[in-house]
Amino acid sequence: MATDNQPLPELLCPVGGLDALTAAVAYGADAVYLGGGQFGMRATAAMDDDTLATAIQYAHQHGVKVYVTCNTIPYDEEMAQLPAMLTRLEELGADALIVADLGTLKAAQKYAPHCEIHVSVQAGIVNSQTATAFYELGAKRVVLAREMSLEQISYLHQHTPPELALECFVHGAMCVSFSGRCLLSSYMTGRDANRGECAQPCRWRYSLMEEKREGQYFDITESEKGTYILNANDLCMIRYLDRLRAAGVTSFKIEGRAKSDYYIAVVTNAYRGALNHLRECQTDWTAPDWTLAELEKISHRPYSTGFYFERPTAGQNYATAGYIRSYAVAAMVTGYQDGYLFATVKNKFLRGQLLDCLEAGKPPFPVATETLLDETGAPIDQANHPMMTVKIPFDRPVAKGAYLRMALPDET
Repeated sequence: MATDNQPLPELLCPVGGLDALTAAVAYGADAVYLGGGQFGMRATAAMDDDTLATAIQYAHQHGVKVYVTCNTIPYDEEMAQLPAMLTRLEELGADALIVADLGTLKAAQKYAPHCEIHVSVQAGIVNSQTATAFYELGAKRVVLAREMSLEQISYLHQHTPPELALECFVHGAMCVSFSGRCLLSSYMTGRDANRGECAQPCRWRYSLMEEKREGQYFDITESEKGTYILNANDLCMIRYLDRLRAAGVTSFKIEGRAKSDYYIAVVTNAYRGALNHLRECQTDWTAPDWTLAELEKISHRPYSTGFYFERPTAGQNYATAGYIRSYAVAAMVTGYQDGYLFATVKNKFLRGQLLDCLEAGKPPFPVATETLLDETGAPIDQANHPMMTVKIPFDRPVAKGAYLRMALPDET
């Protein structure tokens, strides 16, 4: 069985396109997972063959592994298309295939023998016997169901082969159904969640209607606006990475293949910073304050710890399905010359507005805009045209691609 002295876990980040990949690599991912073709669980985040080839090559050039999702549950007519895709993934050099179906697992071993097999969260693994069975079938890693507690993960770790890697989600959206096997979307919209097309009806607002009182809607809770009875809060485990590692988790997975490159950059940078601090501080570890603050600067639902500490005490938000959004990207740094930052404007900001800069591998730092110039060097009072170039005096170079952010007014 595995020893108690666990190495630093892998940071595994989601990628839905090349911009997100660039952000994940730059901001500290050890590995990324992405979809190619029809067999991934995010239909809108699937890459075509050429993009997938570019993505794998780019990641490998930067020492980052690539895991490709093949985790839908295919029907026979779909299985016929699987060999060609698996063969292509083998040729492209994918490091691992994420599967949920036993037939897909066996096909992957036949048509992509050099790719590791990782068993998806869609398989619903919650016990050591199932995890061990997948290991005996050839899996190198299992992604444990989100419904497991830390105590249960620790027990599973101690009762599975030490060579079997354990991957768990640490951040992102939660599903109201057991590990994503929800039929609401199929029933209500015809969009199959298991084909990556979920319409997220769990986020909708519901009222109660009695059969013989058509058109009369009754509140399910105290609010006159109805209730979001199925709406799960987002997961955030950055405060507990030491406990996850101690439980035997070897890969920390961030959810979000449909998220923006900015979201990926912020979350990756925060968890990278927390993990680097964990490496340096083996005892009495706490996540750095700046990493906690960073996770408040992205659009998110209220955070919770999911099922890790037994049953959720604050796992759902019944009042609204909306997001908390306190920051926006003002501009992207494009260069530095002669004491000036050059940046491309994304959202309007004013001269004198204090910006917050996110540069890869670093805590954020302030950038004052008491002087604001256009690209010709003429002073301006506001940067109000998207894609215009502005110059901002600054005392040191900042890497190209860094984000300049602005705080949004408090709407409460």
